[in-house]
Amino acid sequence: MTLMRRVSASLPQVVGFASRSFKSFRIPGDPLDSSSSSAVTHGIHVFQCPDAVGIVAKLSDCIASRGGNILGADVFVPQNKHVFYSRSEFIFDPVKWPREQMDEDFIKLSKIFNAMRSVVRVPNQDSKYKIAVLASKQDHCLVDLLHGWQDGRLPVEITCVISNHDRGSNTHVTRFLERHGVPYHYLPTAKENKREGEILELVQNTDFLVLARYMQLLSGNFLKSYGKDIINIHHGLLPSFKGGNPSKQAFDAGVKLIGATSHFVTEELDAGPIIEQMVERVSHRDNLQSFAQKSENLEKQCLLKAIKSYCELRVLPYEQNRTVVF
Repeated sequence: MTLMRRVSASLPQVVGFASRSFKSFRIPGDPLDSSSSSAVTHGIHVFQCPDAVGIVAKLSDCIASRGGNILGADVFVPQNKHVFYSRSEFIFDPVKWPREQMDEDFIKLSKIFNAMRSVVRVPNQDSKYKIAVLASKQDHCLVDLLHGWQDGRLPVEITCVISNHDRGSNTHVTRFLERHGVPYHYLPTAKENKREGEILELVQNTDFLVLARYMQLLSGNFLKSYGKDIINIHHGLLPSFKGGNPSKQAFDAGVKLIGATSHFVTEELDAGPIIEQMVERVSHRDNLQSFAQKSENLEKQCLLKAIKSYCELRVLPYEQNRTVVF
């Protein structure tokens, strides 16, 4: 990585995860205007491997040798960790660089650098991520997510919505789901029966799960059995105000900043790696109702941003309980 450090030394620093933050840079080269050819397609590649000299050069050559052009790249090499992270966006001609060949080329690169992670995605060619959404009584995150999906802001396919709350046949959510052919499964839960076996059956063909204010704890057995990522929204600025009713906790504490946190679900309550956080100022003039309304607005924005970042391959695991978010 000596070359990378030389090149990036003149670039502006970006707030990051260590004193040596990742840098955003543009790779110079012959312009390849996506408007000049209808065949040009957009691709994304993320890479994680032990740090070494020449990684950026090899990544660039892998794409350029097939006629592709890098539009932008982000690199992060944490200080004293000997690990390299990158995310590249590029355009290419799928006739000159077929999808199967692209996979083979990046696999070869992974072997050269003993990569722990190498993922390539071509949004126009690859299937959308299949997700299931779990929600309880409160609708605001679920409704916002459904409209984001309907508007095309989220590159996902919603396979079903699961809830421990019966919404009835004439509610906005139920009518919306029926109109779009999305199944709604009402699974009432009890302390001794969380219906996790039935939930697992319903979500077995999904790529990840979204908890849109699902107020039930998922057991360690469920997490292990599902084995894929689960994204949660917490109506509080973690690690403060964990557990139930964090809005009232924060209100009673007289805070001046409120927040929302989207994170991965782990066995420890509200302690998974953080994907996204948002904040807003409040004051002594806010009552509990206006306080909660501001909090709900943050939750909707934060959850949507986290899902979008995840689908765009911007989120990578970092150390035991942290994330790199490009």
